[in-house]
Amino acid sequence: MSFDYEKIDHVQLAAPIKGENQAREFYKDKLGFEEVEKPVLLKKNGGVWFQAGNIHIHIGIEEPFVPAKKAHPAFQVKNIEAMKQYLIEKDVAFKTDARLPGANRFYVSDPFGNRLEFLEWEE
Repeated sequence: MSFDYEKIDHVQLAAPIKGENQAREFYKDKLGFEEVEKPVLLKKNGGVWFQAGNIHIHIGIEEPFVPAKKAHPAFQVKNIEAMKQYLIEKDVAFKTDARLPGANRFYVSDPFGNRLEFLEWEE
């Protein structure tokens, strides 16, 4: 091949019509992402964008809406135990999963039912 994959630029997840404020409450207020201004030409599509470090999440409006309950992004986290405590304080439910050898991981559902995985690899 004459090209190389570098990284994932962003992950897009779907939300129902008028889901932007719920997305802000969850991704910004609960998970700690910052909202990113969408380009003017894309604002008419609805939705909202977020960023935390090099991680970019785009929430797009989809009708009819169907949440991604199995397919999901997985976010590598440093100090995942502190994140778990943070989520408990923010009243965000999560489900731990010990089935992946070498990984401390858990799942969260966003307000729309999309599955999100967070993990930290053991050293």
